[in-house]
Amino acid sequence: MNIKPLGDRVVIKKIEVEEKTKGGIVLPNSAKEQPQMAEVLAVGPAIANDEKRKDEIKVGDKVIFSKYAGTEVKLDGEEYTILKLNDILAVVE
Repeated sequence: MNIKPLGDRVVIKKIEVEEKTKGGIVLPNSAKEQPQMAEVLAVGPAIANDEKRKDEIKVGDKVIFSKYAGTEVKLDGEEYTILKLNDILAVVE
């Protein structure tokens, strides 16, 4: 099943980074801060059809987004976040 965002929304999947302390202890998910980097999985039609915005962000881009932005959705055992384009702060190249 695919998620098709509406308007100027974007579907992202957070990129999990394994975190270790300086002593080499791997931190569990509950002790880690939520990642703010994600991969873009889909963009809404307001972005895809806008000549100025369509080159700004596209599927496959790695992005940094606002810490508390978006709505988290669980679908087929996977977690996704749907957020507005304005909540994306930067594209990582």
